[in-house]
Amino acid sequence: MTLYLDNAATTYPKPPQVYEAVQYAMREVGASPGRGAYRMARDASELMASAREKAARLLGIPHSDQVLFTRNATESINLVLKGWLRPGDRVLISAMEHNAVVRPLERLKGMGVQADIIPCSSKGRLDLEAFGKLLALLPRLVVLTHASNVNGALQPVSQVAAMCHDLGVPLLLDAAQSAGVQPIRAGDWKLGMLACSGHKGLLGPPGVGILYIRPDLDVAPLMEGGTGSRSEDFLQPEYCPDRYESGTPNLPGIAGLAAGMDFILDTGMDTIREHELALAAFLENELEHMAGVKVYSPEERGTGSVSFTVEGLNPADVGYLLDEAYDIAVRTGLHCAPLAHRTLGSFPEGTVRVSPGYSTVMEDMHYFLQSLWSLLNRRR
Repeated sequence: MTLYLDNAATTYPKPPQVYEAVQYAMREVGASPGRGAYRMARDASELMASAREKAARLLGIPHSDQVLFTRNATESINLVLKGWLRPGDRVLISAMEHNAVVRPLERLKGMGVQADIIPCSSKGRLDLEAFGKLLALLPRLVVLTHASNVNGALQPVSQVAAMCHDLGVPLLLDAAQSAGVQPIRAGDWKLGMLACSGHKGLLGPPGVGILYIRPDLDVAPLMEGGTGSRSEDFLQPEYCPDRYESGTPNLPGIAGLAAGMDFILDTGMDTIREHELALAAFLENELEHMAGVKVYSPEERGTGSVSFTVEGLNPADVGYLLDEAYDIAVRTGLHCAPLAHRTLGSFPEGTVRVSPGYSTVMEDMHYFLQSLWSLLNRRR
C-alpha cells in the first residue's frame, strides 16, 4: 500500500464520514438547493446552510451568509483579483506566493495593474519593515499566503492585517494551506477577503473552495446567472451569497466539506495541528543530519510541509525512486510556486516536498527516512 505524503496538495485519506456525506448528497438528496419548495430541494438548501455555518465557525467569519462557495482557492483568488483591481491600481504580494496569485496578476499587469513584491527572508518570512514602506504607498490590495505550500513557513498575519486595517487597505489572505490547521479569525483580524481550499486541511473532496469578502468591499462577481432567487430580475442579486454563486452548486462536494469540518471540530484543530507539526519537526531534524541533504526549514512552521534537496540528484529523480522502489508518494519540483522557490534558493529544480497529514503516524516517518537512507546509500 502506498505511503501517501502529499497532503499539502490534497489530503488523503479523508475521514470516513466525508465519503459517506458525498454519497448521501448524491443518493439521498439529489436535488439542487434553492431551486424548489419540495422536500429534496429543502434538504439540499439545509445542507448548504449547515456547511456555511460550520465554515463561518472554523474561519472566524462573522456571519454564515458571508461564506461563499467556489470550485477551489484558485477561483476564489481570481474572483477577488479580477473583481476588485482596476487599471492603474497597485497590489502588494509576498515573495512566497503561489501561481494562483502570480498568474492572474501577470495577466492584469497587461491591463495596467502594478504588482510589487514584498521581500521575504531566505526561510520565507515576510520582511515587515519592507512591507511597512510599501504599504505607505497605499496600494489597492495586499495579498498574503498564510502558510507556504513549499516549506510550511507561517506568516505574521495578525500584524500584517493590523497594519493594513490602520491604513484602510484590504488584505486578501490565501489560506489554502492553513485552513483547518491554523486558527483563522477573519472577522477579528478585519480581513478584506479570505480564500481557501476545501480539499486540503479542511479534509473535503476536490472541487469546492471557500471565499469570504468583507461586506463593505464591492468586489464584482466573475459571472452572473441563475441563483434561484429574484428570478424576475435581469440583474444579478446584490446580496450574499447569491451575488457570487450563480449556477447549480457542487452539493456533493459541499456535503463532503461539511463532514470534513465536522471532523475538525470534533477532533480539535489544536490536536490536528500539534500532530502534524510534531511529525514535521521530527522529519526535519532527522533530514538535517543526513549527509548530502539540504533542508529548507522555515523560521516559524505553520504546516507539516517539509522541503529538501539531495546533493547531485534532481528532486524529480528522488521522487521517482521513492515511488518505484518504496511505494512512497511525495511531491517534487516547483509546486506551482516558482516565486517561493526563488526566495528559498531552490529554483529552478525545486525540492522534494514531504507533507504528512493527520492520518500519518510516526512509523510512516521512520519508514520514509529508512527508505531515503537506503536510496542514498545505494547511490553511493
